[in-house]
Amino acid sequence: MFTGIINALGRVARQTPDRQGVELTIAAPVVFAKTRDGDSIAVNGVCLTAKRPGAELVFDVVPETLARTNLGSLQTGDEVNLEPSLRVGDEIGGHLVYGHVDGVCRIVQRQEQGQGFRMWCELPVPLRAFVVEKGYVSLDGVSLTVAGVEEDRFCVALIPETLKRTTLGRKAVGDLLNIEADPVARYVAALLRDRAEAKGSR
Repeated sequence: MFTGIINALGRVARQTPDRQGVELTIAAPVVFAKTRDGDSIAVNGVCLTAKRPGAELVFDVVPETLARTNLGSLQTGDEVNLEPSLRVGDEIGGHLVYGHVDGVCRIVQRQEQGQGFRMWCELPVPLRAFVVEKGYVSLDGVSLTVAGVEEDRFCVALIPETLKRTTLGRKAVGDLLNIEADPVARYVAALLRDRAEAKGSR
């Protein structure tokens, strides 16, 4: 479990093909030096399990993850958002994020707004019931409030602090972002669907 509050940026050091998957090596800052074998780390919002921790973080990325996320398109030198998993007593500063990415969405527009900007992204059809104005969404692991929703797209407002601490400030129109819908919205939608089906079967 994560919060969508990015702790640090890492950089892709190596990608080694391994049984159709990839062994992904991330050069991480010193704050991750105490990472233990088996610890969960969110990399661009994707929950991965660390192995052989040390000066670098090493992960096995399986084909399913490569197909569902943007990790397969990473290049050596690319920056990634990093967040360690929550521990008992940790503050939840964002919203609950599982690290189980729903898919990817494409940036379709950037609009300057004050000191930051609004970023419009495609809204995948399967997620349209879960993305609502003033609700939450995770993009590349960053907890964000939905600022607006249209039929096939949604936008988030990015403040200077988010632009400085995450990779989102360097993303351009056409780039793909990992998206995870708010799990609370998913549970509510499932509950309402089940109640409607139960009522209809009477």
